[in-house]
Amino acid sequence: MEKRIENVMKALERNKMKPFYAENREQLHEIVRSLIKDDRLITAGGSMSLKESGVTELLMTEYKDVFLDRSKGTTPEEIGDIYRKAFVSDTFFASTNALTEDGELYNVDGNGNRVSAMIFGPKQVVLVVGTNKIVKDMDEAVRRVETVAAPRNTVRLDCNTPCKTTGECGHCHSDARICCSYVRLGQQRVPDRIKVIIVNEELGY
Repeated sequence: MEKRIENVMKALERNKMKPFYAENREQLHEIVRSLIKDDRLITAGGSMSLKESGVTELLMTEYKDVFLDRSKGTTPEEIGDIYRKAFVSDTFFASTNALTEDGELYNVDGNGNRVSAMIFGPKQVVLVVGTNKIVKDMDEAVRRVETVAAPRNTVRLDCNTPCKTTGECGHCHSDARICCSYVRLGQQRVPDRIKVIIVNEELGY
């Protein structure tokens, strides 16, 4: 795994994404603090990795004056407004559904707000990624989403989709479908705008 992580980090660099490695959560939190400079607005996408790693709590406590907590939205209008503010934020935090050995990111989204912010808008994007999300190639990335990430998220969100019960994507047309936008992030136009922190543990789905 150490050699695999090393190779993935080199691949990310080739794709003009800045890699970091955290052996534990304490190191992860220190890296997060080092990446936040004079931010006036910090936002985040929905992510179990951020929650499980303690990054969400870190942002809510140490950066509460500038962190826009998406859970504060109580109406569809307020939630939509919070989503859109991500595009003018200094830092956007999220994770990725899969990270390939070629240093590419694969993400599938329902509303599209998370993947949109990864592509354009925030000055920097910081992704917290557990070793469980490292895959060989894009084919394996797709399989991971269809058999792990999507089904588990539909259970968590209580979505009325076939994969909630079967545990595998059925390419449905349900109104509750969470797989609507498919984004493959390869080489970046703005070097190091995307930072990828690989954490030496399993995080999220």
